[in-house]
Amino acid sequence: MLYWLESLSDGGDIWNLFRYITFRAGAAFFTALIFGFLFGQPLIGMLRSRQKKGQPIRADGPEGHFAKAGTPTMGGLLILSALLVSTLLWARLDTPYTWIVLGVTLGFGLIGFADDYAKVTKMNTKGVSGRVRFGAGLVIAAVAGMAAAYFHPAELSQQLALPFFKTVLINLGVMFVPFAMIVIVGSANAVNLTDGLDGLAIMPVMIAAATLGVIAYAVGRSDFTQYLDVHYVPGTGELLVFAAGLIGGGLGFLWYNAPPAAVFMGDTGSLALGGALGAIAVCTKHELVLAIVGGLFVVEALSVIIQVLYFKTTGRRVFLMAPIHHHFEKKGWAEPQIVIRFWIISLILALIGLATLKLR
Repeated sequence: MLYWLESLSDGGDIWNLFRYITFRAGAAFFTALIFGFLFGQPLIGMLRSRQKKGQPIRADGPEGHFAKAGTPTMGGLLILSALLVSTLLWARLDTPYTWIVLGVTLGFGLIGFADDYAKVTKMNTKGVSGRVRFGAGLVIAAVAGMAAAYFHPAELSQQLALPFFKTVLINLGVMFVPFAMIVIVGSANAVNLTDGLDGLAIMPVMIAAATLGVIAYAVGRSDFTQYLDVHYVPGTGELLVFAAGLIGGGLGFLWYNAPPAAVFMGDTGSLALGGALGAIAVCTKHELVLAIVGGLFVVEALSVIIQVLYFKTTGRRVFLMAPIHHHFEKKGWAEPQIVIRFWIISLILALIGLATLKLR
């Protein structure tokens, strides 16, 4: 919205800053961060007063989680509000990729909100039917996939780019949209599964967002893409502004979510942020790199899939409890120990993901 101020510039004054994505990304970060600090406590107070008993705790979960009873959920509203305000203020709104990622984020946020609302009003951990949530997510992801394919350059539309290879493209044709749906919905649900400990999901989400933001900025600049030998997708640079807003909002939320959490992110936040990561990857043609950058989320999701399939086949369990962070809880690891070690793993994976820009 504020990008139009650059039209006031004569080329050598303060208004000229508004044309630079990096300046607006920094402004979006601080806008979202300040928003989180200003409205975090009032939002938590409102959630606590309305939810009374807070988020229901699974009866079959780790014993240590019963001490968290009464903690309100839907804290993702703080992140999404900060993200929305900062993006609308500082991003170019004439760029389709901004609206694609925003649409996915808010769409999955609504799904998560409905699920959280059902949980706290019915006081059970089931919420909205899994089929309904999954079906609604597929619809949102399908629209996003079709929009991305439409706005991608003709030579990249419906193509799959491979990391570490300069010119290799795989033509997915009509399968591109189903593939995009898998990426977006899979990312949303993987982050949702990771959100099981105080602060566990939000930091890896911010790390992944920072990495994808840098990638989006690089592939949105023709000079960078020529130097790095990656595919040029004009307009994606604006997603750095979105990513910066996500990081700022995430830090504002982490201030209240650090152990012991004053509020849980809930499905409102985890589904929305996971969907956002998937949408950025689809828009920037880095879907496979997301599997590296978000490798922690992939492992969390795989641990659940493996556990379920193995139990149905043999009647036994591979892990003491799934997702895998609960397995380490059962083995006696302290919650902060698990969280910080998972953060470290996320950072390492992010650096490997960034390396794919140059290792070709």
